[in-house]
Amino acid sequence: MPEYNAEIAHPTLDADQLALLTPYGEERPTQPGDILFDIGDTEYPWIVILHGELEIVSNPGAEGEEVLDVRHDGQFLGELSLLTGQTAFLAARARTAGRVRVISAEDLRQIVATIPALSELILNSFLMRREILQGNGAVEGLQIVGSRYSPDTQRLRAFAARNQLPHRWIDVEEDRDAERLLCYFRVQPEETPIVIWQGEEVLRNPSNGELTRRLGLNRAVTAGETVDLLVIGAGPAGLAAAVYGASEGLSTLTLESISTGGQAGTSSRIENYLGFPAGLSGSELANRAVLQAQKFGARIVVSRTATQLRAEEGHFAVTLEGADCLRANSVLIATGARYRKLRVPNLEQYEGRGVYYAATQTEARLCTGQDVIVVGGGNSAGQAAMFLSGAAKHVYLVIRSGDLAHSMSRYLIDRIDRSSDITLMPYTEVDALHGAEQLEGVTVRQNQTDERSDLPATNVFTFIGADPYTDWLADTLCLDEKGFILTGPTLRQSGRAAEAYATVSRDPFLLETSLPGVFAVGDVRSGSTKRVATAVGEGSAAVKFVHEWLGGE
Repeated sequence: MPEYNAEIAHPTLDADQLALLTPYGEERPTQPGDILFDIGDTEYPWIVILHGELEIVSNPGAEGEEVLDVRHDGQFLGELSLLTGQTAFLAARARTAGRVRVISAEDLRQIVATIPALSELILNSFLMRREILQGNGAVEGLQIVGSRYSPDTQRLRAFAARNQLPHRWIDVEEDRDAERLLCYFRVQPEETPIVIWQGEEVLRNPSNGELTRRLGLNRAVTAGETVDLLVIGAGPAGLAAAVYGASEGLSTLTLESISTGGQAGTSSRIENYLGFPAGLSGSELANRAVLQAQKFGARIVVSRTATQLRAEEGHFAVTLEGADCLRANSVLIATGARYRKLRVPNLEQYEGRGVYYAATQTEARLCTGQDVIVVGGGNSAGQAAMFLSGAAKHVYLVIRSGDLAHSMSRYLIDRIDRSSDITLMPYTEVDALHGAEQLEGVTVRQNQTDERSDLPATNVFTFIGADPYTDWLADTLCLDEKGFILTGPTLRQSGRAAEAYATVSRDPFLLETSLPGVFAVGDVRSGSTKRVATAVGEGSAAVKFVHEWLGGE
């Protein structure tokens, strides 16, 4: 989380900046007690204070009401929800009589897209406010109640964290509020996890999709609409395509089945990305990319999975899980890959109970003071080992090969070598997992000697590569022997592709698939370099070919 800076989080607009807003919205008077927007509002305005004081309130009017902040003349209200289309997580109430300028979310998007003097100030403020909301746990509107040992609790917490949903987690093992809440809502401990929304509504172990719908994250989809560009996957490649497509005037819709950021979004620290010498986390990169895309008008929908792609007359149809259908004039596939799993018995028993595929703050809190194992020799594994070493008692980095030189960046290798909190275990694999309901220990095997040894690790983080998410495309696009999508010159050996391109009288564009007008970028593409910067470059470059396709070239 970036260091808190009051001037960034709560700037005061001067007279010249306020004058730039005069053409937008309308000026209104306020009286003490007026509610300008409330928790759960699905549509609410951007509020700029011309005179008076406004309060930011959690649980307004309830027994647990808390005034979190007071804003004054020249300051403004709101945070990322205004641009993302999420519901409001806090309420705003007039503390004194005064005047405000009320500006719609649509006008706010126009302001940040067209007025540079205000755009950076507003966006940086919104980003920091969201970070503050996520970090302080003060948001009572969305509460997750469950056991730290429950995979579904971990699923809901990870979903909320990766989708930047401010929430409070209440641990049934340790938090005194848990018993009170469960009694009030007549929920037995074994029925957890539950999600409490606005202090009243209870969702019992909701799916990610159910939670998404309840919080209004998917209002961007309009029935019967045909978009210029449909991006499937919101990792770095998909988000780059969304930014460039929307900024260049294409109506752009992005689908993501889990959460924005893809695998990169789970990285604790990316230090070799151009322009960020101090590094940044994968979630920071994703947050900024999402905001940038939405600034230009791109719409992003999460927890919706594409299940079928087909060409129809003049456009493409993409069927979603649940039978909904979207239409687009061009499609860009950036679905990345799915994590490979350890080949050990009873793995599923421990997933979410000691076996994890991401190393974020959510997971790190579970292994404070404990021994952990990181499996894998790539950059993701190295970043995870370094990150977890700051919280864990000790980190064992388990790799099948003899060293890290062929698969990990030099800067990470050097840091691991210098760390007394990390032990590298070459020629080693995880052989068995032990424990009743929760992981309690791990057996590893030395490949050269076949010697087995037990480690007291209660958490295993696995980063052993990934397989392409292309099962749903096998009957539609040409794939290589490993399931990655063939594009551009690699399609020359495919008779199916030659037949398809005979109808358009040209060769495939560089990032185009065997179906003209459908493009593939990032990790899902055959022959791609599995790096964040490469994925961003491909996503942005593909938009040029999309324009050529839409222009009939």
